[in-house]
Formats: sequence, C-alpha cells, structure tokens
Amino acid sequence: MKKLNRKEFQDKLRQARKITVLTGAGVSAESGVPTFRDAGGLWRRYKATDLASPEAWQRDPGLVWEFYNHRRAVAHTCKPNEGHLALARLEARFREAGRTFTLITQNVDGLHEAAGSERVVRLHGSLWQVRCLQCAEVTWNHTVPITPAFEGSGSPDPEFVARRFETTDLPQCHCGGVIRPHIVWFGERLSRADLDAAEEAVDGCDLMLVIGTSAVVYPAAGYVPIARRLGAVVAEVNVEPSAVNNECSAFFKGKAGEVLPSLLGVRLA
Repeated sequence: MKKLNRKEFQDKLRQARKITVLTGAGVSAESGVPTFRDAGGLWRRYKATDLASPEAWQRDPGLVWEFYNHRRAVAHTCKPNEGHLALARLEARFREAGRTFTLITQNVDGLHEAAGSERVVRLHGSLWQVRCLQCAEVTWNHTVPITPAFEGSGSPDPEFVARRFETTDLPQCHCGGVIRPHIVWFGERLSRADLDAAEEAVDGCDLMLVIGTSAVVYPAAGYVPIARRLGAVVAEVNVEPSAVNNECSAFFKGKAGEVLPSLLGVRLA
C-alpha cells in the first residue's frame, strides 16, 4: 500500500468529521513515565504478574499497593509533553467545529487528562482511581503516598529490604472496606462500558491516529484493522513501525512530542 505523504494526510485531517486516536506507552515515555514491560520498567525483579493480578493481590495486597504507590509517585512528578498537548488542542478544535473526537488510551498515568483532553476512554483504568472491594464505589484519589504507612516505601532497588504491610496499613473506603487500584490487571476483563465506548469511537470514524503503541495487545490492536476495513484513513506516529503498520495509510516516524505539534496544527476545512 502506498503511504500518504504529510500534505495528503493533513488534507484528510482537515476534512475529517469523526476522528479516533489510539495511544500507547510511547507517548508517556517521553514524559519520563517508565514503561511497564521493558527492562527499565521492572520493579525489584518482579514479573508483572507478581504485581498486577488478582492472584498477586490475594497473596500480598501490601506489596501490590507498594508497587502502585511507587508508580503513582513517579507519575505525580511527570508532566504532559508536546504530544499530549497537541492532541488536546486538536480535540478542542474538533469540538468547536461540531465534530467528533475520541481518544482511546492504553495508558493509566492520566497525562492526557492533565493536558486538557476531555473525551478519553481509559481501556486499562487509571492510576488515579481506586475501587472499594466492599461497596464497589470507584473514586478519584490523587494522594501520594496513598496512606501514611507507605511514606518512604516503594524503592525499585532489588536490594531494598521490603516491609510487610498489614491490612490496617492499606487505604480504606468511607464504608470501611479496603480499596484497590482501579486498574485492569492480568487475568481480568476490561470494562464493558469502556469497550462499548471504544467500539463506538471506531465505528464510522473517517480518520484514526495510532500513536506510540506497539499494537500487540488486544483488543486495542484489533481496532486498527476494523477502522481500516470500515474505510477510515489510519495514520501511525511512532519511533518504529508497529505490528499494524501494514494497515496504515500513512506513517510518520519519530516521537509524538516532536511530530504531532506541526503535523496536527492545521486549520480544519
């Protein structure tokens, strides 16, 4: 498939009435958020399933919360980069023009929202939301550390002498129940409401942007061929072609923060 050049893509962008954006860890990596899967994202040599699964929670909820408290502390210091800001500006222009814009993200760090994005579908949840295991209430929580007991904990150093946290150290809901991170863990199903919102965004979009994702994790990876099959122009912005690059109508190599501001800074038709 012959790829669209920059001008051809921008012409499609100007004319688009419904745009859907899919972002992954590459966007946030530019802001200093460690990726979960790469070697630099490991925490004390633990495998991801030792920290982010229902089994891990049953085995040691204090360890799980120590890990997520660490992730929250790191994310708390990170700021949206120019890629996040360019997408927020584009959404504002689409909204003002009476057009539809939806951002589907696999990230949990909240940087899209911090940049000003409003219509965000968080497929994997958010570091800044918690869920009560007793009453099931989901609330926003930006407290770092999550409770005083976790102050000074969370070092990723493999030689760090780990503390043992008791149930009374864990964050609690107003109802008295223990709360957990509102994150989709390994072995858990994605929220039906989020899946419905993502599918609605993909259905009928005339342009899709795929940014900073390896596109190997489903269902997110499956949205690209669906959009393409339904006639959408699909453009990828990435440091390297992803697993769905052959489905893309255009490819712009580079970091989102460097590519997006000028690529998306066009006047709508």
